[in-house]
Amino acid sequence: MRAIGIDIGGTKIAGAVVDEFGTILAHDRRPTSASEPQVIEDTVVDMVQDLAVGHDITAVGVAAAGFIDASQSIVYYAPNISWRNEPFREKLEKRLGLHIVVENDANAAGWAEFRFGAGRLVSDMVTLTIGTGVGGAIVSQDRLFRGGFGAGAELGHLRVVPNGLPCGCGAHGCIEQYGSGRALLRLANELADAGGIGQALASVRSRKGVLTGQDVSELVQIGDPGALSALRTLGTSLGQACASLAAVLDPQLFVIGGGVAQSGELLLDPIRQAFLEVLPARGYHPEPAFAIAELVNDAGVVGAADLARRYAESI
Repeated sequence: MRAIGIDIGGTKIAGAVVDEFGTILAHDRRPTSASEPQVIEDTVVDMVQDLAVGHDITAVGVAAAGFIDASQSIVYYAPNISWRNEPFREKLEKRLGLHIVVENDANAAGWAEFRFGAGRLVSDMVTLTIGTGVGGAIVSQDRLFRGGFGAGAELGHLRVVPNGLPCGCGAHGCIEQYGSGRALLRLANELADAGGIGQALASVRSRKGVLTGQDVSELVQIGDPGALSALRTLGTSLGQACASLAAVLDPQLFVIGGGVAQSGELLLDPIRQAFLEVLPARGYHPEPAFAIAELVNDAGVVGAADLARRYAESI
C-alpha cells in the first residue's frame, strides 16, 4: 500500500511516494513562501496530484512544525507559517478526495526512525532532532506519544537551566537554547571572541564575516580544538536532558538526528558521558543506547506517509 508524505519547511516543501516498507518510489521538492498559507496549500495539492500519477495512493500524510490537535487535523499554531487554528486536513480532503493526516514534523521524523531506521528493533524510543531548534518525538510501547491535546513531546522546551537563556517559546532555560544548532553557533562565537582555542573559529569568522553551521562542522571534522569544545559543551547539555527524560520515559534508545548529528560519535560521546554522570540511580537503572538517525533528510516524508497509511488501514 502506497501513501504520499509531505514535509513542509520554512522555505521548501518536500514530497514522496512511499511504500509499506519505507521505500521512496518517487519524490519532489519545491520552494515556497511561509508567509503565504494559500500558496502552501495550493503547492501541496499540486504536488500530491503530480506524485500520485502512476501510483495507487491510499492516503497523504503532511508533516509541519507546530502544535497539531489530537485528531491530526487542525494546526493550532505553526511558528514558521501563518497558521492559527488552521483546519488543514479538512481543506486537503475536500480538494484531494484522499485520507489525510497532519502531523508534527518531529513526530513524523521520529516515527520514521522507529519504523525503518535506527529504532526499528526497539519498542520504546526518544528522538531528539538537533537543527536550528530542538525537535522531539517519543515512541512508547510501539505507539507514537502525542499527549492529551496532541501537542506533547515538545522536548526542545524541557527546562534545564532555571532562569536561563530566554527562549522563543516565552520561557527561560529550555534545552533548545543549549542543545541546538543555534546554540552551537553561539558557543562557537563565544570561543572565537575569547581567543585561545577559538583562534581558528575567529579566523573563519573574520574571513567570511560570519560563522555558519557548516563552518563549525568542517572545523569539527578536522579536529579543531575550539569547534570540538563547542560541540562537547552542546553534547553535555543534551546528555543531561536525556538523563531527565530517561527518569520519566525509560526508553531503550535515544536517537539523535538533525544537521548537528552529522558529527556522529564526536557528538554522542559527550552526550553519553553527561547522561551517565547525572542518571538517577546509576548502576541500578538500565542504560539506554544512543544512536545517530539513519534516514536524515527523508525522515519527515517517510514518517508522514507511514502514519497516513496506517490511519487509512484502521478506518
